[in-house]
Amino acid sequence: MSNEQPNVEQGIEYWSTQPATYDGVLGGFGTGSLPRVDALGSRLFLLNLFPELCIVPSALRPLAAPADQPRTRALDVGAGIGRVTSDVLLPLVADVVILEPVDAFVQEARLRARNSVSNPSKGAWPGLADQSKSVTILQGTLQDFHPLRPHHARFLDRVGYQSPHPGKDIGLGFDVIWCQWCLGHLSDVDLIAFLQRCRKSLSRGPRSLIVVKENLCPNGPGNTPTEIFDEQDSSLTRSDLAWKAFFAHAELRLVREQVQEGLPEGLYVVKMYALRSEY
Repeated sequence: MSNEQPNVEQGIEYWSTQPATYDGVLGGFGTGSLPRVDALGSRLFLLNLFPELCIVPSALRPLAAPADQPRTRALDVGAGIGRVTSDVLLPLVADVVILEPVDAFVQEARLRARNSVSNPSKGAWPGLADQSKSVTILQGTLQDFHPLRPHHARFLDRVGYQSPHPGKDIGLGFDVIWCQWCLGHLSDVDLIAFLQRCRKSLSRGPRSLIVVKENLCPNGPGNTPTEIFDEQDSSLTRSDLAWKAFFAHAELRLVREQVQEGLPEGLYVVKMYALRSEY
């Protein structure tokens, strides 16, 4: 495993130099096929594990949900400008909480959510204009964040559906916690602690899960867990066995894993892991 560990301030400093666009958050791949392929793969992966989400009105299956259908909640951490929220989660769930530390990114996410209400267009986030769905936007780091006690994050906005009990639902459990291309900025110790907090923050629903979608480096010599440190953005790329070791440390059960197909050549392998509590 790597002797060098991520520094949160250095990571934020690096990403603060990148434009608040799909191209910026995706390392220059935001204008090609990657965003569409990635989002489609993520939605299908989630639907295979959580088929009940098909009854929520979505771009994939525009059906009306029953009046007594419980509102499904998702948490999108390291959310950037809200790409996963808009393209993966809102088409399937009712309410999403965004957490992002980089000021330019989180402000852009807030602007896109607000524009979906004031000026709906082809790029509008699903369900916000008619207030059938909601996005709550928080600014903060994963190192300090507890999903059930989000007081360490700065509340910025709530757009769309307004709860009959304002503020009371922010600290409720989540049906889906989505972690994509951000956990490399956590040290090994912080990663285990964060995953443990996420495990304790899942709702009591039988389908509730954590999804980790990250780049993979090859396993080390003798098929051992390994990590590669990137000095540019102060992050770690972990191998498949390294991720699985950390999941076990956090008392999470791996229920499905799948490589994301169709990404441009020359990139790291990207893999999705679905995790549930061991207990």
